[in-house]
Amino acid sequence: MRRLALAVLFATTAAPVLAQTPTIAPAAAKDHVGEQVTVEGVVAEVHHAASGRATFIDIGGRYPNNPFAAVIFESGAGKFPNVDALNGKTVDVTGRIRLYRGAPEIILNDPGQIKTK
Repeated sequence: MRRLALAVLFATTAAPVLAQTPTIAPAAAKDHVGEQVTVEGVVAEVHHAASGRATFIDIGGRYPNNPFAAVIFESGAGKFPNVDALNGKTVDVTGRIRLYRGAPEIILNDPGQIKTK
């Protein structure tokens, strides 16, 4: 009975948290640093660093004029085999926004964090 009560408690508290993730435009990402959000926009470019250490999904414009980027590090690249196919598509990227050198980004560790529309 106790296990059932805990399961019901978890189910009723977890679902609203997921439902409350706001969807924002790429230009608004800088105003949501540290927050868990979904950024929706058009992929302007998928760029693979020459070092092979990272892949950048520029959303809302091409680097250096993109207001937001999703980043896949080399260690997780195998989870995103078709990343180049995202060029020109509208995507939703979900995660916690952080700043890197003053630019907002979300690190992608799981393919479920990015969805095409």
